Amino acid sequence: MTGGQFWPLAKRSVIRTLRQPPLILPSFLFPLFMLAVVGSGGSDVTEVEGFPTDSYITFILGATMVQGASGAATMAGTNLGKDIGTGFLNRLALTPMQTSTLILANLAGVAVLGAAQAAIYLGVGLLAGASIEAGVAGALAIVGVAVLLVLAFAALGSLAAVVARSGEQIQGLVSVVLALLFMSSMLIPRNLIESDWFKTIATYNPLSYFVEAPRSLFVDGWDAEALALGCGLALLCVFGCLAIAVSRLRRSVV
Repeated sequence: MTGGQFWPLAKRSVIRTLRQPPLILPSFLFPLFMLAVVGSGGSDVTEVEGFPTDSYITFILGATMVQGASGAATMAGTNLGKDIGTGFLNRLALTPMQTSTLILANLAGVAVLGAAQAAIYLGVGLLAGASIEAGVAGALAIVGVAVLLVLAFAALGSLAAVVARSGEQIQGLVSVVLALLFMSSMLIPRNLIESDWFKTIATYNPLSYFVEAPRSLFVDGWDAEALALGCGLALLCVFGCLAIAVSRLRRSVV
C-alpha cells in the first residue's frame, strides 16, 4: 500500500461520510439521548455498596462512547457495499490499486467522525458533571480509545458488506450491537451483578470490555488491565475482520 493510492481514497471516504446526514445524525444524537435518560435515572445505583463512583454520568459515559462507535459498522459497511454493488471495485481491478488499500481507506471517514463524536460526548459529559480520574492525558486517551473502537466496529461492518455483497443488509448490525450492549456491564459493574446467568453473559460479552476500557479512565484512572483487554479485543477485531474481508474481496474481484 502506498500513500499515493491511500490518501485520495481516504479523502473520498471522509467526504462521502460527511455527506450522509441520515447516517451521521442518529449516531450522534441517539447516544446523547440515552446518556440523558439513563444518566438521570441511575443516581440511586451509586448508593449501592461497592459502586466505584458517586456520579452515574461519569460511570455511563464509557458506554456512551461504545454506543456511538457502533454506528461505524453501518456507515463503513454501507459505503463499502455501495462500492461493491455499483461495480466500483471491478473498475479498480483494472488499475494497480490494491484491495487492502481500498478497504483501509474506507475506514478514514468513520475514524474522523469517531474522533468528533468522542470529543462531543466528552464535552457534554463534563458539562453534565462527569469527571475524569485520569486527568487531561486521560481525556486524550479516551478519544484515542473511542477511535480504536470505531475502527473495530467499522472493520466488522466492512466484513459484513463483503460477505453480503451489498450495503442494504448491514442495517441489522446496529440492533444486534445494541442488544449485546445492554447485556454487558453497561449499566452496572460486573462484580455487582447478582444474577448468575446475566453475570456470565456479561463476562463473556466482548462489549463489556469495550465499555470498561474508556470507563476505567473516567472512574479508576490508568487501569492497565481494563485498557489492555478492551484495546486488545478491539485490535483483534480490526485485524481479524479486515484480513478476512481483504481475502474474500480479493478472490471475488479476481
